[in-house]
Amino acid sequence: MKYEKYEIQIDEPITGKARPRMNTYTGRAYTPTKTKNYEYLTKQIFVFKYPDFEPLENRVSVKITAYFEVPKSISKKKEEAMLQGTISPTKKPDIDNIIKIILDSLNKFAYKDDSQITQLKVDKKYAKTPKTVVEIEEY
Repeated sequence: MKYEKYEIQIDEPITGKARPRMNTYTGRAYTPTKTKNYEYLTKQIFVFKYPDFEPLENRVSVKITAYFEVPKSISKKKEEAMLQGTISPTKKPDIDNIIKIILDSLNKFAYKDDSQITQLKVDKKYAKTPKTVVEIEEY
């Protein structure tokens, strides 16, 4: 049985999954707007690229590559090392928050439930422009 690989690219800087906040006036918990907007954008990109997609039902492998913009005030030598991958971003968002926002946003769209994900690879790299590439494959 041959499985397809599904890939989306989010052409925005990655946003980490923020913790729910508490409204002190009403006492209700809410998800921060920045998190909701990034999750919505990710869903929309997936649905637009795969309009008739049925969520995967078997075990799933996910690869997430978050590309961070090279800082402006950096030497050419250091910039080259960053773009070649010898220097990796060690800044926020943390890798676990990157995983959480991507997997939660594609839950019930790309796969029935994120418990199906049995393989996961995440990279943080530098690039000229920030973006996130997500590859999903049933195996």
